[in-house]
Amino acid sequence: MEIEICVKAAAGAPDVLGDCPFCQRVLLTLEEKKVPYNTHLIDFSNKPEWFLEVNPEGKVPLIKFDEKWISDSDAIVGLIEEKFPEPSLLTPPELTSVGSKIFPKFIAFLKSKDENDGTEQALVDELKALDEHLKNNGPYINGDKITAVDLGLAPKLYHLEVALGHFKKWTVPESLNHVHNYIKLLFSLPSFEKTKPPKEEYVIAGWAPKVNA
Repeated sequence: MEIEICVKAAAGAPDVLGDCPFCQRVLLTLEEKKVPYNTHLIDFSNKPEWFLEVNPEGKVPLIKFDEKWISDSDAIVGLIEEKFPEPSLLTPPELTSVGSKIFPKFIAFLKSKDENDGTEQALVDELKALDEHLKNNGPYINGDKITAVDLGLAPKLYHLEVALGHFKKWTVPESLNHVHNYIKLLFSLPSFEKTKPPKEEYVIAGWAPKVNA
């Protein structure tokens, strides 16, 4: 059974994988489980008719299981785990929310026009909490074994690094050694190399309208 998956194409490059962290999360899951899949790149400036017919909301990622199309990355990742239990990527329930506030705090800081509004500190606090967790439990969130929570965080940390580096000349504080090691570990995964947006400028172009709004 080959899986059909629809993911975002890069802005201005419809035949190149785009910069959606939720799409990458699903692709990472399929790669880590060695599940064969067929990718459809969806050009957001010109969504194909067939795509809108099966998915009127026009959202990605979208995956086809047993002749049924399913959207929402949480639901999709859960289904992949159910249908392809080996190797298990299940995260213990008490760890599923580790790092979950980093992405919204990153967006708030990225869009911020006032350097004294506390958004930078709020992001640093979340990264410190992650660093503390990794210090005691690392190198991954659940110890030596990569799980779904890592695959959800990896694309978001990539966006954080690229977008904040470009728009704010900001980097993760050096003192957060465990976060730095974690990022290095995630970004060096063969599955990550294969599924990340091939050019950083696609990530930058994706965030530019939000930064300049």
